[in-house]
Amino acid sequence: MIRGTTKLIAHLGYPTSTFKAPMIYNPWFEHRGIDAVVMPMGCKAEDYAAFLPLLFRLSNIHGALVTMPHKVATVDLADRVSVTARIAGSANALRLAEDGLIEADMFDGEGFVAGVLGKGQALAGRAALVVGCGGVGCAIAASLAKAGVARIALFDPHAASAEALGGRLVEAYPSLAVSTGSNDPAGFDLVVNASPLGMNAADPLPMDVARIDPATFVGEVVMKSEMTPFLATAAERGCRYQVGTDMLFEQIPAYLDFFGFGRPSVAELREHAAISY
Repeated sequence: MIRGTTKLIAHLGYPTSTFKAPMIYNPWFEHRGIDAVVMPMGCKAEDYAAFLPLLFRLSNIHGALVTMPHKVATVDLADRVSVTARIAGSANALRLAEDGLIEADMFDGEGFVAGVLGKGQALAGRAALVVGCGGVGCAIAASLAKAGVARIALFDPHAASAEALGGRLVEAYPSLAVSTGSNDPAGFDLVVNASPLGMNAADPLPMDVARIDPATFVGEVVMKSEMTPFLATAAERGCRYQVGTDMLFEQIPAYLDFFGFGRPSVAELREHAAISY
C-alpha cells in the first residue's frame, strides 16, 4: 500500500515497457514491510536534464534507478559521483544525501560480473568482447577490468564512445590490453551484448554469432525477453550464457544497501520476485 509516508524511488528511462526492476523491488519491500516503492517514470532524453533536478525537489523522493538512455548523462547531473561511476562514465543509481545533494553510483558492472563468476566462468587473465559502449557497456567493461581480464575489445557504432572508454580503462588499468573498432567475436572467452539490439523484434543481431566458439560464455543485458534472439542463437551453438535479468538480480543487493535498506541475498530476492515478460 502506497501511503503519504512512502519513500519514492523513481525508475528513470525510456521506454518503460521493458522495465523489470519494479517486479523485484516492490514484492521484496512488501515482504520485508518496508514503506518504499519503485515507480517507473518514462522520461525522454531531451527532457532528462530539466526533469532530474525537479524530481529531487520532491519532499518524499528517496532515490532513483537510472536506465537507458540516461546513464551517461547522469554523471554530469549529479553533485557527487563515485569512483566506479567516474571510470565507467555512467551511473545507474541516485540518492538524496542528508545535506540535500544528489549522489550517483554505478552497479551494472558489479551485477554482471557477479553473475558470470557465480556461474563458474573464470575472468582473470581471459579475453572479453563488449559490444555497446553506452552506460551499461561502460560499467561492464570497467568491472571486467577490475575482475582481472587480460584483454578487452570494445565496439560501438559511435566509434568515439568505444575509444573514450578504452582511454579511461587504460588510464585506470595500464597493463590491460584494449582494442576498439571490431565486433568480431572470434577468439574471446567472454562475449557481451551491452547494446540495445534485441529490444525490438526487427533488430539485427549485435554480432556474427556464427563466429562465436561454442566454448565462449555469452552475456546479455536486454531484458525485454528472457531468451533474446542473440542468446537463443548462441545457445544453439552450445554456448553457456547469462540472461539480462541475472545482472539485475545480482546488483540489487548493492542498490538496496546504497539506499539504506540493507543487503539481502539474491536468493531472497528471487524467492519473492514477480517478473513477467
